[in-house]
Amino acid sequence: MRLAVPHEIDPGCFATWRQGLPVIAVDGETMGTTWRVRLPRSADLDLPGLTSAIEGRLEDILAQMSHWRCDSVLTRFNAAPGGEWVGLPSDFALVMEAALDVAERSGGAFDPAIGALVDIWGHGPVGATGAPTPAGIAAAKARSGFHHLAFEAASRRLRQPGGLHLDLSGIAKGFAVDALAALLQDHGYGHALVEIGGELVGRGLRPDGDPWWVDLETPSNMAAPLRVALHQLAVATSGDYVRGHHTIDPRSALPSSTQWQSASSIPPRCGPMPGPPPSASMRRRQCGRWLSGKVCAYAH
Repeated sequence: MRLAVPHEIDPGCFATWRQGLPVIAVDGETMGTTWRVRLPRSADLDLPGLTSAIEGRLEDILAQMSHWRCDSVLTRFNAAPGGEWVGLPSDFALVMEAALDVAERSGGAFDPAIGALVDIWGHGPVGATGAPTPAGIAAAKARSGFHHLAFEAASRRLRQPGGLHLDLSGIAKGFAVDALAALLQDHGYGHALVEIGGELVGRGLRPDGDPWWVDLETPSNMAAPLRVALHQLAVATSGDYVRGHHTIDPRSALPSSTQWQSASSIPPRCGPMPGPPPSASMRRRQCGRWLSGKVCAYAH
């Protein structure tokens, strides 16, 4: 077992840390997966109220950025006519700004505007009837790509060039994890472990003084298991060793096929710096650092 620990302990967390409290878990479903929060049970914990606040926050994010819901802001943008400017809610605008920044800095390895390609390969809300044809792939690629978009951050407006489909699944889940961690902090719970579908944020400490330990799954017996101390840190993982090559490379419009089976990013937060895992797994030589997060990669 290998251990990964932060360089230092945040001294500020001790002001609200309480020893000896039991740790409880609350969970539910969202984004086609599950969410789970673990936190100390203090005497004044209003668990029903906190659960309701968590569910409300997640619902708000889905109403803005889900590409699986026909009434979301994202779906309405995808259906907008060419040339129309669409106003974005604040969360959507923040995620969009971050996504475009990562797309630019990654050289297009991460791209939030390839919904048409995701659909044609059968990974989106539009079910594919079979393997896509070369002509179909070319047509989907021609109307995809972040370079077609125009975004005004100050006014929170995004221009639909015509036929372009956003897909924020590579960043929205990480944003939601951070949003729940912030919500807990706002409610006075600065010590917690938040997870949505395998993406996690650890804040503060456990009541026993330990960090929030998380074991990362390794794709094979090629490497020893890795246990991460999530103290003011996050972790997100992407790989092809379970579902096969399901990550689409925006540059080739094909499922990515690299030497990497899995890539895990360990930044201070899951978002709005997302996308390290999907895009890192497509950059063969960049496994030491990815943007602002450390990356652990496992090769075939």
